[in-house]
Amino acid sequence: MSWAQPESQGTAPELPHGGFDRIDGPVAFWARHRPGAPAVREGGRVRSYAEFASDIERAAAFLAEHGVRPGDRVLMVQENGLAAVTFLLAASRIGAWAVPLNARLAWPEIEAIRGHARPRITVYTLGVSPDAEAHAARDGAAGPGLEALGVAYSLAEGDVEPEALSGPARDRVAALLYTSGTTGAPKGVMLSHGNILFIAERTCRIRRLGPEDLIYCVLPTSHIFGLAAVFMGSLHDGVLIDLVPRFTPEETARALAEDGVTVFSGVPAIYAHLVALAAQRGAPLAAPRLRYISVGGAPLDLALKREVEAMFGIPLYNGYGLTETSPTVSTTAIDDPRDDDSAGTLLADVDVSIVDRNGAALPAGEVGELWVRGGLVMKGYYRDPARTAEVLTPEGWLKTGDLARLSEDGNLYIVGRLKELIIRSGFNVYPAEVEGAIAGHPDVALVAVVGRARDGNEDVVAFVQPRPGAAPDPEALAAFAAARLAPYKRPSAFLIRNTLPVTAAGKILKHELKRELEAAGPLEPGGRT
Repeated sequence: MSWAQPESQGTAPELPHGGFDRIDGPVAFWARHRPGAPAVREGGRVRSYAEFASDIERAAAFLAEHGVRPGDRVLMVQENGLAAVTFLLAASRIGAWAVPLNARLAWPEIEAIRGHARPRITVYTLGVSPDAEAHAARDGAAGPGLEALGVAYSLAEGDVEPEALSGPARDRVAALLYTSGTTGAPKGVMLSHGNILFIAERTCRIRRLGPEDLIYCVLPTSHIFGLAAVFMGSLHDGVLIDLVPRFTPEETARALAEDGVTVFSGVPAIYAHLVALAAQRGAPLAAPRLRYISVGGAPLDLALKREVEAMFGIPLYNGYGLTETSPTVSTTAIDDPRDDDSAGTLLADVDVSIVDRNGAALPAGEVGELWVRGGLVMKGYYRDPARTAEVLTPEGWLKTGDLARLSEDGNLYIVGRLKELIIRSGFNVYPAEVEGAIAGHPDVALVAVVGRARDGNEDVVAFVQPRPGAAPDPEALAAFAAARLAPYKRPSAFLIRNTLPVTAAGKILKHELKRELEAAGPLEPGGRT
């Protein structure tokens, strides 16, 4: 499906002074000023901003008719598509909290989150997600009469208490996003309209979006990267967003070659799959109109960055963030592409501090825990004041749990997770550094490094997912690592796996790998599996 540059829309209208108050604000704004401009696309179906605004109003009326009040939670079991983003913004329109969940979660996971969030209504997106349809059938969700909205739904049994509203609209909760972090235990992150708009306002400026742009949104809008940085960051400037339910390398390659995609964002695993597909085909992937690509959501291996840049012929912009910061804290600048693994400079109006274990600030260049403060920081964890108090200080700092350093020129470098730090023979081993070294091997697609307690010490263990058709030998990998890493950083074992466990957003689930290690017997030395 090709995409032609739209005709000139005239002088760009001036955005509201002080920004929008709610996340549905941009649609209403562009529906007034450029009603015929294309807004969102799902497959061959395109909705203009005027049509999208009408869809949102209709969905908001449906929610209100079914008892949804301001402060209620609207659970959405979804994959990317028109229904998902319509109900997201419809919940905002009536002051309810959107709780988007990826439909690829298992039913017990959805039930556990539903029990915690206590939504008044659960909405399942139809047509784009077989998993959502299967969950809807399991829940006995109804759908007759809702074909135009593309959903089925079920109502909560008994009464549900809405959360009390206070303060201006921008400070109220817009979305409740559940994240497992590194522990596997889900946490409900309360993000305000202001949090999400803070990122949207800055992201569109960073990418320098214009009416000629086509945004390929394959990152799940149930994940903060896809929701705030990609979807809302594009909606804010009134451009066209292509909503793609799930990633496949072949379909994404086709879209880049044929559809006129200009802006693409992904996690490292997505780019690794695209590079592997190009290797299979024996030629770089075509992307004639692609002008901006970015990566986030997980540490970026420098070898992968260079392969992606060589294939597309443009810089790959790296960034850092987390759900609790809505998400973007820093990103490399379009006028200053980096040739290293920097996560870039801080977004405007974001403060950070690198601190030691006692919370004392460290000088530039030293590694410590990263603390963040600003309008991007969450309101807290839903119904969990104790866990909120653990990570939010009275002064407004968020303790990220990430190890980082800040260079003299203001570039942020992420070293790893504080809880993932491996201490081997008294030396600190940062998994991201070891992963970066191993990822340079030509047979390696993905790598995850974890620690394993043994005899009062910790072993460094590397899990490796090969590139398609490759069969890396553990001893060869050990020799490769030995040439690039100090002895105490070298893995004592390389465990080859056809696939590594990842979240729907492409982040490797290291806690699952650690559980596998705990259940395994002794590992042979010398890099054998």
